[in-house]
Amino acid sequence: MLHLIVTLGDKFLDFLSQDPVRPHIPAEQRVGNNKDIFVLRSSIDEARAITCVSYLNSVPEAESELFTETDEPDTAVFYTIWSYMPGAGKELLTSAVAHIKATKPTIKRFVTLSPKTEMAKRFHTKNGAITFRENTETTNYEYLGR
Repeated sequence: MLHLIVTLGDKFLDFLSQDPVRPHIPAEQRVGNNKDIFVLRSSIDEARAITCVSYLNSVPEAESELFTETDEPDTAVFYTIWSYMPGAGKELLTSAVAHIKATKPTIKRFVTLSPKTEMAKRFHTKNGAITFRENTETTNYEYLGR
């Protein structure tokens, strides 16, 4: 089941300390206008996978661009994802994209701001993304046709 964190009092917020990609980003910066945290949870309310998304009107090259305020976002930027169970990351990504498409009709692009690691490359390309751009410290993958 897909769970959306919308308040700083959400019980799943404690899992952000386990973020393997960007643990230093505080919860206060991840929750709010043009930002979402999706949790794929089990039927007994256990976290199976988590991803954080920022909605922008451009594709960021660096983490410092992730939280630029915009009134008209058209791009969903997945900037971290981690899983506690095999296959849960892919399931979460698919569910999150479906939710975004259903609730945010202005969002037309689905990209990542990923670390330059073989694990990130393997995960995103295996799940249908292409390499959009190589940046100095990050890579942007784009999910076309989502």
